[in-house]
Amino acid sequence: MSKSYLVTGAGGEIGTSLLKHFTELSDGLSDANVVAVDLNDLHPEVNQKRIQFYKGSITSPELLETLEKKYQFDEIFHLAGVLSTGGEKNPLLAHQVNVDGTLKLLTMAQKHSEARKSPVKFLFPSTIAVYGLRSVASKELASRVSEESHLEPATMYGNNKLYCERLGEYFSKNYNLLAATPTTKLDFRALRFPGLISVDTLPTGGTSDYGAEMVHAAARGESYECFVRPDTRLPFMVMPDAVTSLLELAAAPREALRQTSYNVTSFALTAEEIASEVLRFYPKAQITFNPHPQRQYICDTWPGDINDDAARRDWNWSPAYDLRRSFDEYLMPAIAERYRSVRTANAK
Repeated sequence: MSKSYLVTGAGGEIGTSLLKHFTELSDGLSDANVVAVDLNDLHPEVNQKRIQFYKGSITSPELLETLEKKYQFDEIFHLAGVLSTGGEKNPLLAHQVNVDGTLKLLTMAQKHSEARKSPVKFLFPSTIAVYGLRSVASKELASRVSEESHLEPATMYGNNKLYCERLGEYFSKNYNLLAATPTTKLDFRALRFPGLISVDTLPTGGTSDYGAEMVHAAARGESYECFVRPDTRLPFMVMPDAVTSLLELAAAPREALRQTSYNVTSFALTAEEIASEVLRFYPKAQITFNPHPQRQYICDTWPGDINDDAARRDWNWSPAYDLRRSFDEYLMPAIAERYRSVRTANAK
């Protein structure tokens, strides 16, 4: 039988790429096999004929009741959330969506696991925002940060994500400890993503979005004022690797996984180095730096690189796109075509 998937936040950066993957499969997926939820309409390139789409919030009791009663999901990819910058602008909304919404979905997944007596896989995108370095000097000394180090997040978003990781681990390992009979528990798996760069969607409120914004602005022929210092270093990966990592973690045998949350990354570089890569392709791009104090502070609390050895050990994670291939083969050719197509369409 074909698997049944739920993708929340389906209109976002990761969700768009994940839906395109599912709808391009040729294993007999039917319309009811992929269910998508988002506050906004889906990306026009997504084949919506093969998707059951619900427009709404994951905090909506009515929507969640419909999903719980109408479907039995094998895998849930919970991508919906308020990102770091948005979370600081509206912390209460961030908590409502990121924590309360996640708890509701975990509860639904747990009910489905018990009803079918088989664990529902719950894939959760976490973030380097769960880390908190106390100074630029400590960030430099920390080098490649591992999963159990420096877990002192500075933002609402980071605290939300770290707590949800702990919630997922509880549901996956210790749910209903005092039950009279053993309970079938869900199967929670989280990835701590670095900054993500995509050509399919525009940045949507992440504090690491300056990397993607720089690339998109140059392709549009617009100047860009970067909101962090040139020496600000963060880890990054491109969207194809992000989607691949989610799918590979979902496919990994449960017995091979020694933890519930894993770092994944591809390359680390400074904002100035990103600008240099952009200028290789767009020599006339106008990129300046004017650090925003609060957003700079947030980036300074995040690690300059992360250690993903556990993912490589447990499920053979390895990014397909290093720095050079990311820019030469994915980002620049695809983004140039994206805006060439837009200009052509607007000229008609």
